[in-house]
Amino acid sequence: MKPVTTVRLLPWLSPEGNPCYLVPDNEGGHLSRLADDIEAVLLATGADVLALARKVLGDPVAPHAEVRFAGIRLAECLNDALRVAESRGMRLPGTKAPGIGDDSGSGGCT
Repeated sequence: MKPVTTVRLLPWLSPEGNPCYLVPDNEGGHLSRLADDIEAVLLATGADVLALARKVLGDPVAPHAEVRFAGIRLAECLNDALRVAESRGMRLPGTKAPGIGDDSGSGGCT
């Protein structure tokens, strides 16, 4: 019986907008390290956007366009953070991505 392989949800989408998954090897290859780096950038960007948005949202006379822009950027960053959280949660022991059973050591987009 083969061991259950934990897949990794990657922090990017396919050109068609579908999620991409990686079945990593034990050593953590180049694609895993790239995904780690991108996740770190996404979370750091979210922290920066939050700090800037707080300034705009804390200004009672901030122009509507600035408030709207801040809200849009915050929504984008929240989406990225939720994707990182989902990816990391799927890699916890005892969890598995629905419909993913490929243990070939390769990645792909569904």
